[in-house]
Amino acid sequence: MPDQRPSPITYPRVLLVEGQDDFHVVEHLRRRHWTGDDAPSFETIIKSNDVELLKSISGEIKTEGREAIGILIDTDDDLASRWQSVRDRLPEDFTLADQPTLGGAIINATPRVGVWLMPDNASPGQLEDFVQRMIPTADAIWPLAERYIDDIPAPDRKFPPSKTSRAKLYAWLAARQDPRRMGEAIRTRDLATDGALCQQFVGWLRRLFG
Repeated sequence: MPDQRPSPITYPRVLLVEGQDDFHVVEHLRRRHWTGDDAPSFETIIKSNDVELLKSISGEIKTEGREAIGILIDTDDDLASRWQSVRDRLPEDFTLADQPTLGGAIINATPRVGVWLMPDNASPGQLEDFVQRMIPTADAIWPLAERYIDDIPAPDRKFPPSKTSRAKLYAWLAARQDPRRMGEAIRTRDLATDGALCQQFVGWLRRLFG
């Protein structure tokens, strides 16, 4: 189990995430891309939801001994609003650009601070939209999963329109040989990690924590 408490001083480098799914995706990407001495060293800290993550930013940055801190948070419905909400919680001497940075933002200060808005720093969405782009292009089940969700009559849908892509991804995951969470689908190579967006994210982690 990941540590869900506020990150202690013994963790000089931390990545703040919203939930268990984010934790598992990050951990499995680390295992796929780094081994041995070249692996960036950091602890992934679960903050339970976006509200708690945002509240924790200033205190985490000010923690004595902190070397680097990453902020991984869903954009949800409004890119500009989410970006501003992160900017508003940074200490005064930490400055982000007016717009999100493609490839992930990094403030070269002490500590170093990085920000990644899921899925791609440019679009509304969430972790599931990021993972959806890891589905292999030639996958035969993905179009069927999309069609299944699209064909559900509107009165029978128990999810809001903003969660449609999430529903499609979980329909696809349910059709795996052994239905599993997103991180496990990375481990079993049902999801591809060599795409441009995934490589950008991994590169951001390396620049921030390497």
